[in-house]
Amino acid sequence: MIRKAISLGIATIAFVFSESAIAQVVVDGDTIELKGTTFRLHGIDAPELAQVCADGWPAGRAARDYLSDLIGTKEVACTTRMGELDHEITAICRADGIDLGAAMVTGGYALAFVPYSARYITQEDAATAARRGVHGHKCIAPWQWRSARD
Repeated sequence: MIRKAISLGIATIAFVFSESAIAQVVVDGDTIELKGTTFRLHGIDAPELAQVCADGWPAGRAARDYLSDLIGTKEVACTTRMGELDHEITAICRADGIDLGAAMVTGGYALAFVPYSARYITQEDAATAARRGVHGHKCIAPWQWRSARD
């Protein structure tokens, strides 16, 4: 009986912390909505939608569009991380098994958000070396851009 209760508890936890869907909405370069739940991609920070780099590159829109292209019509599964960031649910989300946070940072459309995770530092180093996305334009970090507007 105890073993059965433990199994049920584990199944419940897995359901609460994992969402999967084909229909989704890309809110911006680091936020998606699945089945009415909004998830912020854990460990990354993408340019804000209105963020334009010094050379005129529309970083925020480019990041949103890149994330949208990565997802396409693939099935997306999100596993939440413990806790929330500014009342947002953070999650590691995958589109047909591809880690969207890693892909965004590798493509240069987001930065590793080191204050909250060191997960994507290697991907950011590669994007910086190749001058991909924000690293090839005169962009400031999203957190600096937001801070300048507060």
